[in-house]
Amino acid sequence: MASSRNTTSVPEAKEAMNRFKYEVASELGVPLKDGYNGDLTSRQNGSVGGYMVKKMIEAQEKQMAGK
Repeated sequence: MASSRNTTSVPEAKEAMNRFKYEVASELGVPLKDGYNGDLTSRQNGSVGGYMVKKMIEAQEKQMAGK
């Protein structure tokens, strides 16, 4: 039985992550919209996810450094 990797550990964070995804897509100029986004390239979609991870790591590093 395959498990979905596209889930949040904290269900309450799902909406915040969704807003964050659209914020990042906007910053990168990726035309992400609600619903089907099959017209976007893998590169466009990957850039959104990759940049989200980068921003989350940077925020965690700042928090750990006490800033």
